[in-house]
Amino acid sequence: MLMVKTKEKEKSFNSINLQSFILVTSLLLGLLIIAGLLSYLIPQGAYETVKETGEIIPGTFKKGRVEGIAFWRVLTAPVRVFGGEDSLTIIMISVFLLVMSGIFNIMEKTGGVRVLIRRLLTKFSNNKKTVLCATILLFMAFGSFFGMFEELVTLLPIIIVFALSLGYDTMTGVGVCMLAACFGFSAAITNPFSVGLATEAAETGVLDGIWLRIVFFVLIYGLLCGFILLHARRIKKNPEKSLTYEMDKKKRETLKIDEVWTERDGKIYRVYGIFFLAQFVVLIAIASIRAISGFAIPILAASFLIGGILSGLLVSEDKAKVWTDFFKGALGMLPAVLMIAIASSVKLVLDESGILHTIMHAVISALDGKSKFVCVLLVYLLILFLQIFIGSSSAKIMLVMPIIVPISSALGISPATIILTYCIADGFTDMLLPTNPVLLIGLSMAGVSYTKWIRWTWLLQVVVFVLTIAILMFAVSIGY
Repeated sequence: MLMVKTKEKEKSFNSINLQSFILVTSLLLGLLIIAGLLSYLIPQGAYETVKETGEIIPGTFKKGRVEGIAFWRVLTAPVRVFGGEDSLTIIMISVFLLVMSGIFNIMEKTGGVRVLIRRLLTKFSNNKKTVLCATILLFMAFGSFFGMFEELVTLLPIIIVFALSLGYDTMTGVGVCMLAACFGFSAAITNPFSVGLATEAAETGVLDGIWLRIVFFVLIYGLLCGFILLHARRIKKNPEKSLTYEMDKKKRETLKIDEVWTERDGKIYRVYGIFFLAQFVVLIAIASIRAISGFAIPILAASFLIGGILSGLLVSEDKAKVWTDFFKGALGMLPAVLMIAIASSVKLVLDESGILHTIMHAVISALDGKSKFVCVLLVYLLILFLQIFIGSSSAKIMLVMPIIVPISSALGISPATIILTYCIADGFTDMLLPTNPVLLIGLSMAGVSYTKWIRWTWLLQVVVFVLTIAILMFAVSIGY
């Protein structure tokens, strides 16, 4: 992405900070070891599943004995995960990340980022707050209606540079793009990957209870706009208060926004404008065509790779350098691939330990005899726990919904309430848990450390947690 020249060497902004890498990797390794230790404390157990779909069959749980996983299997999990059942997903995400990093490095080197931002500033510099709110709404809507999250992170570098050009900081850009996409995905209205699959599992319709999901979306939108606008105003007034102040100063040095517009700039603008228009069409196609929606990551990676390389070759005077810039950009993201592998290996260890179903069975058994309010809270907490280890929304639905829905119905809790509970619990913590690959990708692309991210968002996450509990209790109280 953006590059900055120093006296010592040339450093890529999409290169991961060593301190951040060590911190996050240590945290993930700690979770991996904890997952292994749990196998020595919790007995094995398993539900029977439908072979074709992987859905759990209620009432088939069988408890085994405590049988700890071999320590060497824990240590080798980050390597073995590339040969596990989730290997294809992990490889696709890793390749996607490397491609994005390489292409945005080409864009920066050929002047594409600078030119596009200059055009955006010309159009929107006088309506900064409106632009921020409109962009937040756009990203939230893509997540809420179409289930787009990972795909939208591809636009993060451009949004960050735009935020910097408006006088804000990197955190503002990440919030407007990645945070908004995640919150929209969580405040789902018709999201096919949460609402859609959950309604199928519950044998109800997508429109069932949609009014409260819309209300919740509006509340989350208002909260996020308030959070980002307050932050943007504070940073505009006193830039030194930004957690990314020093890094942002270096980024701004490379923008050269005030340079005279040249004929070559016009060519660069046209080429990259067509490139991003094509990517937008691809995004809409992925969201609209159900048959290809499950292949979003490889399609986007291929689209960006082909379009980005062609665009770079068209505008660059040194064709060979385009390939060099691509590989340099991709190389800067290799540490993120390692972090993704370690994060994914936590689930692998739990699967091999055979304790995940035991934990879930214990929580579900605790629902018996409890009030509706307590039951909904327990379901909420169960899904939050599963979020740590299972990022896939569809995987959690197959694991939880076939058991939760009939038990909840017997207790007088409507399917609409359970679906709302699932959607809320499924997404917001994606921006909190270091085991989530999208968070690792986004922070890596932005050059933001995990500790700085937590310092910036912890209060927002607390408010969101309180708001989600309140909306769930309201849903139960009105018989939603």
